[in-house]
Amino acid sequence: MDGRPERVGVIGGGRMGAGIAQVFLVLGSEVHVVESDPQECEAARSRVRDGLDGAVRRGKLDEDPEQVLARLRTTTDPAQLPGNAELVVEAVPERPELKLEVLAAAEKAVSESTVLASNTSSLSIGELASALRRPQRFCGMHFFNPVPASKLVEVVVAPETDRAVVDTACGWVRALGRTDVVVRDSPGFATSRLGVALGLEAIRMLEEDVADAASIDTAVELGYRHPMGPLRSTDLVGLDVRLAVADYLHGRLGERFAPPALLRAKVERGELGRKTGQGFYTWDD
Repeated sequence: MDGRPERVGVIGGGRMGAGIAQVFLVLGSEVHVVESDPQECEAARSRVRDGLDGAVRRGKLDEDPEQVLARLRTTTDPAQLPGNAELVVEAVPERPELKLEVLAAAEKAVSESTVLASNTSSLSIGELASALRRPQRFCGMHFFNPVPASKLVEVVVAPETDRAVVDTACGWVRALGRTDVVVRDSPGFATSRLGVALGLEAIRMLEEDVADAASIDTAVELGYRHPMGPLRSTDLVGLDVRLAVADYLHGRLGERFAPPALLRAKVERGELGRKTGQGFYTWDD
């Protein structure tokens, strides 16, 4: 038994959802992606195709990408998720009401043995479980951007999560060639809480003209051996995403997570990072 789930559902085909779909497709799973309309379904397929083509160029994919892509299905209806899917991962935007809606719809479509997981980077897994009839089959599986290159998945355990579900999720993470860390359900878990704290302080330093963005990032990269500085990382994550997480943590954990005015101003101007071409850096791709 190699730990590979035969059938996987992914709800949301954006950058994160497409990346999650890609890694399971490469593993050999049949993957069903749910998106809001046919155009978004095609966009999700294109993201996966681009990711596979990039893997070929880097020498990271041995199988023909078209054969991998043949295992991908898309639909606009969560009810069309395969009832015998072993895993369904929710990867929609960080809006609690949207996540609650799609998780409840997914649970109706699949069997009682299916594991449901959320890719949320900060929202309470226990609170999201309130939408479910089988909260014991639910956990967090927090993948990192870009998913195909990341080596970590944070598995988040809510009070009602069955231990067997945690063990199964960790087995899938290892089958993907990633490392799992298991954390208790808490605001921001481990990674987002630490990452946001560092990112917000770097933004405050930029605000106070301590140094420019490149210098702050280089100091962290070379001084502390981080592979990427906090400001460049914020650009990749998305300034809007970082602001939403900071606002959530501010409400739950207090003033140390208060978003800097510079971050809020950039989001208001539409400077969201790599996805818009401008954040703390200018992106040409």
